[in-house]
Amino acid sequence: MPFLTVDRENSADVELYYEDHGSGRPVVLIHGWPLDGASWERQTAALLAAGHRVITYDRRGFGRSDRPTTGYDYDTFAADLDRLLTDLDLQGVTLVGFSMGSGEVTRYLGRYGSARVAKAVLISGVPPFLLKTEDNPEGVDGAVFEGIQAAIAADRPAFLSAFLQDFYNADALPDRISPQAVQASWNVAVGASAHATLACVPAWLTDFRADLPKIDVPILVIHGDADRTLPLSATAARLPALITDTRLAVVPGGPHGLIRTHAEEVNEELLSFIG
Repeated sequence: MPFLTVDRENSADVELYYEDHGSGRPVVLIHGWPLDGASWERQTAALLAAGHRVITYDRRGFGRSDRPTTGYDYDTFAADLDRLLTDLDLQGVTLVGFSMGSGEVTRYLGRYGSARVAKAVLISGVPPFLLKTEDNPEGVDGAVFEGIQAAIAADRPAFLSAFLQDFYNADALPDRISPQAVQASWNVAVGASAHATLACVPAWLTDFRADLPKIDVPILVIHGDADRTLPLSATAARLPALITDTRLAVVPGGPHGLIRTHAEEVNEELLSFIG
């Protein structure tokens, strides 16, 4: 599959790996941290079977994409997404962002508009604003993110192992997520750029509240009510009041990584929304 040049660092181009399969109305899937585009395998299969064209890509620093030491902020991530949509000349796209990928979708629509976009989906999303401040009391204390950065810097493989257990609520959902599946996610995560893994953490604290009122396409928000990583009350539950045309679908018992553990529920919502 091909690569797309999106940037340059010193003497080398920065290229993103992407896959482009099927035909029909295009759906672009944007993965979460610390995984890659292959994490969408259950959604890709369902979308292709339903007759859609499906495009996945690996965020810079992750998967098979290049690993620069720059560009780990949402303005750059949105610019990378814009380059993909422009170079492939995609029209009438449904953008689907999971976890960190929800930020790309939100910032893209806030900055570049909806000329190429028909609908968008935010799954286990980051917006509107994770950091607790005086005007955002629903957010999370900044010390939590400082602790995450310290843990990654001290022992990235150990941190990722613990993180993924809570990502999937593996202790509570042994019938929905196997140890092998968690291990496979760890293999992908530990294989990502160490620099990118750490550098992405500050981006989680991006304030998307100015982007949200600019969104003028229908939005589906899917979130699990047992999300230990990005709690429903601090994220998705706030979005219907901030985006004009939004439907919130709460998945009972769904963890953060519900695109795998609750793939059938997610796919049903996704396919119904896309049409």
